[in-house]
Amino acid sequence: MGKKILLVDDEPRLLLLVKSRLEASAYEVITAVDGEEALAKVASAKPDLVILDMMMPKLDGLQVCEQIKNDADLAKIPVIILSAKDQQETILEAKKARANSYVVKPFRPEALLEEVKKFLL
Repeated sequence: MGKKILLVDDEPRLLLLVKSRLEASAYEVITAVDGEEALAKVASAKPDLVILDMMMPKLDGLQVCEQIKNDADLAKIPVIILSAKDQQETILEAKKARANSYVVKPFRPEALLEEVKKFLL
């Protein structure tokens, strides 16, 4: 397997769809269904990239992103935020949280793969 990606989303169908697409592109995919699980897995697995849903139970994507970026051991891991919110205000919040990229749902799987490739050359 290739680079390791932590995929975090509380929607099972989307999680399965994106996971299978990433695995078909030779990425190793670890999943989490909420923000707390995401933080535990990013600390233990040290993925090469994190893809985070914005709206999740326990901790939202912005909170998770901020915690990753504030941890010296994890801060260099690129974070892509996935969100159904396409308002400029929300995109700016993601930038303040130091997300590396922002992809609006619904998205084409190919578009997400292109974003992933930007960070995992």
